[in-house]
Amino acid sequence: MATTQAKFLTGNLFRHISVMSLTASIGLMAVFIVDFVDMVFISMLGKTELAAAVGYAGAILFFTTSFGIGMAISAGALVARALGAGEVELARRRATTALIYGVLFSAIFALIVWLNLHPLARLMGATGETLDLAVHYLQIIIPSLPLLLIGMVGGAILRAHGAARRAMMATVIGGLVNAVLDPILIFGLNLELTGAALASVCARVAIAATALLPILRHYGGFSRPSPAELWADFPPILTVAFPAILTQLATPLGQAYVTRSMAQFGEEAVAGMAIVSRMTPVAFAVIFALSGAVGPIIGQNFGAGQHDRVKRAYFDGLLFTLIFVLGVTLVLFGLRGPIAALFEVEGVARALVFLFCGPLALAFFFNGMLFVSNAAFNNLGYPFYSTAINWARHTLGTIPFVLLGAAWFGAEGVLIGQAAGGVLFGLLSLWLARGVMARVEAGAKVAKPGPFQRQGRLMSLLHLRR
Repeated sequence: MATTQAKFLTGNLFRHISVMSLTASIGLMAVFIVDFVDMVFISMLGKTELAAAVGYAGAILFFTTSFGIGMAISAGALVARALGAGEVELARRRATTALIYGVLFSAIFALIVWLNLHPLARLMGATGETLDLAVHYLQIIIPSLPLLLIGMVGGAILRAHGAARRAMMATVIGGLVNAVLDPILIFGLNLELTGAALASVCARVAIAATALLPILRHYGGFSRPSPAELWADFPPILTVAFPAILTQLATPLGQAYVTRSMAQFGEEAVAGMAIVSRMTPVAFAVIFALSGAVGPIIGQNFGAGQHDRVKRAYFDGLLFTLIFVLGVTLVLFGLRGPIAALFEVEGVARALVFLFCGPLALAFFFNGMLFVSNAAFNNLGYPFYSTAINWARHTLGTIPFVLLGAAWFGAEGVLIGQAAGGVLFGLLSLWLARGVMARVEAGAKVAKPGPFQRQGRLMSLLHLRR
């Protein structure tokens, strides 16, 4: 059975990273392209307030999605480590308990957000009709967060087993569902923004179902943990999930500040930023997938005590990031004119699109560096390092840079400042990751640790170690 194989302990690491990243990115891209097409359709309606509403709503959706990403990181790290250590039953049980806790907590989180949509949208800078449209859009989508979490955690479990293609298919199918329903609901039934929201909910149902089926059929399914086992698994799940969720929440909060800063330059600027926000994950889906791809590779080799392969996986991840970003930047620069024409943008919105299709795209290498470093921190027992570096990047590395950029260069300066902070903290994450890998290897030479034995001094103080 597939559950017995820890496939990343041997073989070429750069190839493993490439296959995992590219297959995972296809699944991500299926969803991101649909979001991209949503924006094209909404732009075709000729109503600036609709595009701006999607921009404001996107910042809040990013916030809720980050909760699911954090739980998926926890599930993937725990399952990969257990498989690397040869503990197949533990991996199966951890997959089950991570999914149970994830659904429970995401339902509570979704309810809290849903009850506070108006103040959250106002905080983003939305007003008047745009505010009402953004809240209406979110009221439909937010309750489906537990479904999205099931899909994310299921995909992380599959990637921990090395089943990148099966994880990919879950999001591909979800993307296809969304792509088919979008034109029918938006134009055919004339539902406009409501249709786009309903299509997204249907896609989340499809993603959840298709992520679970391969686990049930090919990877041992799920166990039936007793109350004692559920309670026993809570500390190790929380050890990774809590800092991972905090880490992921930093990004949408930073983006929310950027959105609010852009709002001072008018709805056209917010619409331009919304277009860039939809383009970014399409262009760099491979880099967004990189953290989830490198994580299981590092986790399995850490679980097996193969520290040379851990370090090689990290640096191969950075090399892969550099090659990919250079290639994508050249393509975007060559297509900047047709891309702007596709959205029929002018003025400041066109300027923002052109800015992205050039120097800002090139600077995304440093975001990729941060993603790879986070994968190392989360899988080597130092998840709070991810939390610290991400929060610093999206506060100290965002607010002062965006303030200065906006003051010096206007709307374009908002995005320039955001990118400049990413360069600084990407380099800082590299320095920290090298130190963590050296520390873990040195500790292993003194006494061979178990998969969850080294959680860092802070985790020891909190008594959250296994």
